[in-house]
Amino acid sequence: MKNKKLIIFDLDGTLAKSKSPIDTKMSALLSKLLTKKDVAVISGGAYKQFESQFLTPLKCPKELLKKLYLFPTCSTSFYRYTDKWANVYKEELTIEEKSKIIYAFSKATREVSFEITEKPHGNIMEDRGSQVTFSALGQEAPIDIKQKWDPHFKKRLELKKILENYLPNYEIRVGGTTSVDVTKKGIDKAYGIEQIEKHLGYKKEEMLFIGDALFEGGNDYPVKQTGVYCIETTGPEGTKEIITKLLQ
Repeated sequence: MKNKKLIIFDLDGTLAKSKSPIDTKMSALLSKLLTKKDVAVISGGAYKQFESQFLTPLKCPKELLKKLYLFPTCSTSFYRYTDKWANVYKEELTIEEKSKIIYAFSKATREVSFEITEKPHGNIMEDRGSQVTFSALGQEAPIDIKQKWDPHFKKRLELKKILENYLPNYEIRVGGTTSVDVTKKGIDKAYGIEQIEKHLGYKKEEMLFIGDALFEGGNDYPVKQTGVYCIETTGPEGTKEIITKLLQ
């Protein structure tokens, strides 16, 4: 594990609690890790969420940011740092594609065995440009409520199965605590691994991935299928233990 050159993390449920900033201890551990390894983050969140949840609370010397690579919205886009953060690529969905996905969700949510809240905390559907994300309780739902809603992923996996009938030509993945992400076919976290090979020159055997949704249907599962060595974490506290071992 210590011989890996690039350490790749999921964000929500791995480096931080859902939609919450990384804490000071995680920031310190990641900053120290960047002195020894290159680091990438692949997550379902949009770039703006990366900024507020990850980059702003990350207290790290600017020279180390050149060793940090960001792949928002399940790697449908890629950002790297020179003297500022710059976009390298973005796989945008068309207006027609987004409309089709949103309509599919409206049908699928009427077929599930559980109730979808009628009073969500913020928007249930979010257009992230290169990804459409469904959040069952709303984007701004309190963390404690979100964590209780579907802790074993059963509700979202049921929704995913129904959605596959309506969206056979798209990637559908379960992530976060209440989310289901939809992207173009072939665009998922495995695509991010391919882009890391292409743009950064790392081989799969040089990578280590850490995430909380490595089960089949989870949005981290495609990484596991690539053959990259993966470690499943139980959450941010578990991730801190893994990073601490990498630093020893």
